Amino acid sequence: MPQFQQAEQLQEFADEIFELSRETWLAQTRAKSKKHPDLTETEFLTLDLLAKATGRTYTVGEIQREIGVLPAQMSRIIRSLENKGSKSFVQCRINPADKRKIDVTLTPAGREAHRLYREIKLGTIQKFLQALSEEDRAEFMRLLRLIRESSRNISQTK
Repeated sequence: MPQFQQAEQLQEFADEIFELSRETWLAQTRAKSKKHPDLTETEFLTLDLLAKATGRTYTVGEIQREIGVLPAQMSRIIRSLENKGSKSFVQCRINPADKRKIDVTLTPAGREAHRLYREIKLGTIQKFLQALSEEDRAEFMRLLRLIRESSRNISQTK
């Protein structure tokens, strides 16, 4: 395939993935209930990192580097998660080994917010996938795994 056609095809694929992502977020927004936490994408990524950190504590700087935001953005994200309505989704403490660092842990309310947010997101995706045949879902899964592996390889080389 000529390079120009390949570039056009890649752009078309990227557009489709972007539109699917946008449609998923729109459907999720419409499905929100009063119990659903109002989280930004970066707030969810922060909660997700902390929820998966079994037996490990993250510092603000580690979270910032892991999710790829600027230090000032990370400060706003942490402040927001500390003051979500009447609940605090994260708790911050000075790191006992290095007083310049702040340790961040998930509170029970944060763990529940993460669970609810993820549940609604997954439910929306499942509804989209119901329209596919079993064969198409298997092929789609195969391709998603290839893309995800490629994504891991790209992010590791940066």
